[in-house]
Amino acid sequence: MSEFAAASLVAFNTLKSKASEKLSGRSNAGYEEFEMPPEASKDNRGFEDERGYSRQASYDSLPEPERPPLRHIDTYCKPECPCLSKRYTIAVMACGGFVISFGMRCNMGMAKLAMMNSTEKGEPMKFNWTVATESAMDSSFFWGYLITQIPGGFLASRYPANKIFGMAIAMSSFLNLLVPIALTVHPVVEMFVQVLKGFVEGVTYPACHGIWKFWAPPLERSRLATLAFCGSYAAMVIGMPLSGLLSDGFGWTASFYFYGIAGLIWFCLWLWLAFEKPSKHPSISAKELRYIEDSLGQGQVPAPIPTFATTPWKKFLTSMPVYAIIVANFCRSWNFYLLVLFQARFLHEAFDIPLVETGMVGSLPHLMMTIIVPCGGLLADYLRRRGIMSTTNVRKLFNCGGFGMEAISFLLVANATMHRDATTANFALIFGVACSGFAISGFNVNHLDIAPKYASILMGMSNGIGTVAGLLVPFFVDYITKNKASEEWRNVFIIAACVHFFGVVFYGIFCSGELQPWADSTVEEQKNWNPMDEFSQTKPPVPPPPATMQSEFIPSLGDGTTADDWNNYAQPTTTADHTYGQPQEKTPVINYGSTETNSNNPFHSTNPFATDLNAILVQPPARDDYTHDLTQNQWN
Repeated sequence: MSEFAAASLVAFNTLKSKASEKLSGRSNAGYEEFEMPPEASKDNRGFEDERGYSRQASYDSLPEPERPPLRHIDTYCKPECPCLSKRYTIAVMACGGFVISFGMRCNMGMAKLAMMNSTEKGEPMKFNWTVATESAMDSSFFWGYLITQIPGGFLASRYPANKIFGMAIAMSSFLNLLVPIALTVHPVVEMFVQVLKGFVEGVTYPACHGIWKFWAPPLERSRLATLAFCGSYAAMVIGMPLSGLLSDGFGWTASFYFYGIAGLIWFCLWLWLAFEKPSKHPSISAKELRYIEDSLGQGQVPAPIPTFATTPWKKFLTSMPVYAIIVANFCRSWNFYLLVLFQARFLHEAFDIPLVETGMVGSLPHLMMTIIVPCGGLLADYLRRRGIMSTTNVRKLFNCGGFGMEAISFLLVANATMHRDATTANFALIFGVACSGFAISGFNVNHLDIAPKYASILMGMSNGIGTVAGLLVPFFVDYITKNKASEEWRNVFIIAACVHFFGVVFYGIFCSGELQPWADSTVEEQKNWNPMDEFSQTKPPVPPPPATMQSEFIPSLGDGTTADDWNNYAQPTTTADHTYGQPQEKTPVINYGSTETNSNNPFHSTNPFATDLNAILVQPPARDDYTHDLTQNQWN
């Protein structure tokens, strides 16, 4: 029995150590099995040194990378999570930021239900708002949210995206603390605060895409992005019941204060753990740094930062894959904001479910979606990595399948509403919203496929159009459900299903997962960014033959003839760096004259910006005596 216990203990410790290695990213096998293409795959070219500088080397043999100096707080506690690699730490923290950001959007809906509930109990009415006022208050957040979508993409491209993301969550959390005070003053003041909240939160999605531009290896884009974005759906799971419990137990203001303080605490942790790019992380391992930079091709000439002038707006507006993403974002936003803003009210009015229960029941669909979103990201990456499906087909399958199943479920909800069948309606909502989680691995990461350089800008464009849905939904629902009848809610869900069906057809026809031609950097664009460095962008031109050959400079070949035919003249072979290698046998060459006479020297630079000619001009090696001139002068 003791031997069995000892063997069990050894097996448990082995399993625990392997699990720790997999989660922390310290296992070479873990990287290859879960994050690299198959050994025989053509896509594995360029990743063959993933274990080190050679296939036999280990990452332990890598030289220690150059690190930025430690901050004061880092001397006491390193910025790392014990069981997570640095890129997954950022993904988890970004997920937490979205949990707080989207959780704050549940506060107002549950607070209004709490006010309504207290009025029904005989307490005096706190606020006497008209339907038009409520609609304006519900949509005011999206007016500010719409304004900063595209500017947020430019900010994320030009400045550290991690700082923009963190500051947006922190400022929104602070403004959330002011909402209860603004409500007691005047509805217009509350609308102004909500517009400001939307204004600062509008940069979060583009900034998150800007983070993954530096941190997400190509074959991990789906899983890292969906892990971060699933926080917006987990926010519904936590936010709806939590806001309901806080409002019911401590008053309608409690949820605003709770989320405001939580956001400020999160911001402190974000400043400690998140960095702009791997090379700026003070404690990242050489293994993870080399893996990320090699897979992204970093360490080469940096790509120029897009500006408004260099962004190909015309190409955006004439690209059907871009329109496919925009339409999908609008359709998804329509139904997402419908549930965020009105799901609790729908359950209360259509099925008479109490306040606290509406929060609990309403969170179940989003709980399932929170589970499906990262699983869908893993499955999408698996299908691409194994070559089972192309990127285009993966995006179409996940997006159209998710939208289609949610649309069918909404039709079931509409039918159950007419029969006041709360059980069927809730199960249909749970199933439909869960299926829509697969769509996040479709349109929501498609920007990184077609134009990684402009991903944050495209995300701002598509999310901005999606925000229009958030503006329209409150007016649309309040107008249709004036009488709070079941037939009215049925019409709401039928229209929502039609919106999704349209998204399925449009995205299925025009989606693409391939890099678009206009997304490549051009030589002309790079020159605009660094005109002093044009020699580093292209190889130096081959000097043309002289227009007139002077006989005194044409050497004899030894048999009495001369090398007077330039085309038949044998040039020494050149190397990759444009210097002449040592020839096997002597070959006479044409002489251009002394370098002191620049007019007859093809290697002379006319570049007025060149200051170090030895670093720029093509120089033959000093020992190559086949490139001397007739007076035995060396090239200088």
